[in-house]
Amino acid sequence: MSPLATYLMETAVTLVAIVALAVLVLYGARRLGVGRPAGPLRLVGRLPLDGRRAIYLVRVEKRVLVLGASEAGLHKLGELEGEHSELDAPESPAFREVLARVMGKRKPSGDEDAA
Repeated sequence: MSPLATYLMETAVTLVAIVALAVLVLYGARRLGVGRPAGPLRLVGRLPLDGRRAIYLVRVEKRVLVLGASEAGLHKLGELEGEHSELDAPESPAFREVLARVMGKRKPSGDEDAA
């Protein structure tokens, strides 16, 4: 075997070994629960506005915070107090309905499908 072929073979074996080790470490970390949410904080909803801006609904114990995210950071836009169990239901209300409620606006009647 030529020195170039030996070098390429060693490089390929090393690359495969590194990828296999990375997969094992990620699998083990996932099994241990690394990166999973813990505590009273839970993401309820997300509304992307564009590539760098979004609005988030975040549950912190019994409160639901409405947060605006942009390149400037996170800003609290409003908050809902109380249980709000309807946000945890599989058929949770549309994000715009919750946002309108937080911002103090009522949803117009008969405007079910309007954006």
